[in-house]
Amino acid sequence: MKRDLGVLPAVYPMPVLMVAAYDKDEKVNVMNAAWGQICDDDKIILFIGAGKRTWLNIQESKAFTVALADKAHMDVADFWGIASGNKMDDKFERTGYHAVKSDTIHAPIIEEFPLVMECELLEFLHTDHVDGIVGRIVNVKAEEAVLDEKGKVVPEKLNALVFDQFTNGYYTVGEKVGKAWNAGVPLMKK
Repeated sequence: MKRDLGVLPAVYPMPVLMVAAYDKDEKVNVMNAAWGQICDDDKIILFIGAGKRTWLNIQESKAFTVALADKAHMDVADFWGIASGNKMDDKFERTGYHAVKSDTIHAPIIEEFPLVMECELLEFLHTDHVDGIVGRIVNVKAEEAVLDEKGKVVPEKLNALVFDQFTNGYYTVGEKVGKAWNAGVPLMKK
């Protein structure tokens, strides 16, 4: 029997996304955003509140990067979720991390994270119920260490963090337990 838990954001797992953009002075800012998702083969949506430093920077630069946080960099990823760029001017510099300019868009790539999506701004969503940023993924870069021999990302090597909104925990992606568009095929034949 299920027990009532009330209203809570009960989607698990949530990604741990590092969203980076330049401000008008080319200064790097990064935020931790768990509320984001792929919304088409080449599009991503990030639910970021209007007025956040990252929102303002993306509005200015028209581009951003989204890196998948990993276990090795959990402390910095968490810090970028705790600290506000509107209140802490040296948020990026405090970590000692490194950024390079993307060669495809006007946005920084944080070198420490193993996988990054380079995105150009498509639109801002601002309604009574949701604030969001939609971007087109123009390129994905990944460290060789997280790729297989065919150049495909291996989730077990990536050690991507996922966020648990029930207890505010971070976890890593575990074992592969099945193949999508295959596990349910036997039920198609009934």
